[in-house]
Amino acid sequence: MWMMAAGAVAGGLDRLMGNRFGLGKKFEEGFLLLGTTALSMAGIICLAPLLSSGLKMAVVPLWRSLGLDPAILGGILAIDMGGYQLATELAADADVGRYAGIIVAATFGCTVTFTIPVGMGMLEKKDRAGFAKGILIGAGCLPVGLLVGGILCSLAPGVIVLQSLPVLLTAGLLMAGIWKFPDKMLRGFSVFAALIRVLTTVGLVLGAVAYMTGWKAIAQMESIENAMEVVSSIGIVMLGSLPVAELLQRLLKKPLAWIGRKTGMNSSSIAGLLMGTVSVVPAIAMMKNMDARGKVVNAAFAVCAASAMAAHMGFTFGAEPDLVVPLLAAKFTGGIAGAAAALLLTK
Repeated sequence: MWMMAAGAVAGGLDRLMGNRFGLGKKFEEGFLLLGTTALSMAGIICLAPLLSSGLKMAVVPLWRSLGLDPAILGGILAIDMGGYQLATELAADADVGRYAGIIVAATFGCTVTFTIPVGMGMLEKKDRAGFAKGILIGAGCLPVGLLVGGILCSLAPGVIVLQSLPVLLTAGLLMAGIWKFPDKMLRGFSVFAALIRVLTTVGLVLGAVAYMTGWKAIAQMESIENAMEVVSSIGIVMLGSLPVAELLQRLLKKPLAWIGRKTGMNSSSIAGLLMGTVSVVPAIAMMKNMDARGKVVNAAFAVCAASAMAAHMGFTFGAEPDLVVPLLAAKFTGGIAGAAAALLLTK
């Protein structure tokens, strides 16, 4: 996070000097994304406790009857949006709970409850198809990251496969679908994204009403103040992350250009991969400057690798410090697998 702080200082100083070096503009752009980010995720955070309760009542009994640990259900939520807490609370086996709450929630959960709604909310219509295709490809490569992370969490491969079976089956179906029926899968993804948008809007409305009137339509709902605290923390990081991304592009212009020539992507696409490991939001913001292939590769990489070096690593240091290495290994192996698959599928 020191790098992001340095970026905020550089961007702020340049803004005071009249945007002489172009960093002040990025400083402003980063903070202006706060509204879009809040619109995309605050409502989901408000509804997270309701989702947790619904899972406990409707799905947990079925899971147990099938011999599966309900902890994996916690992985539906992002690691820092209640996924870890829900997984450890539902866990029949503490080790499976830690695996689900850290590894699954930081990959699958983050994609479902954060990357997809934020991406579809921030991106212009022309950029959404590439983003959607990349997400589907990356989801298909999730098993790579989950297996590596699970093994490093001291789980046997058989246990990982069994307990992650719903996620693995979903990933396999997505990969097969994008291979055989790409157009239909993209349409299906759009429908799913629209449903997520409905949930975020409903949650936002209910949270706003509760804040302004004191009346809660749903007693278990998270307050919009707490939701905005999470969103605001992202906005603060964005003050520095976009200036850092701009500096990285300039400093690494030649090596990025070389990598770009080898992979068929422009420098913004390569820089987006680097930035995405710190925060997926600026990487998404940079997609407007990426070429078609770069958008797909960045989205595929983000499914597992998003925010690996910042928010997710920081959360894990606080919650389960001994799982930091498994987390990073899972996120980077899964992310690289997703990016490689995207490169192969976009030739």
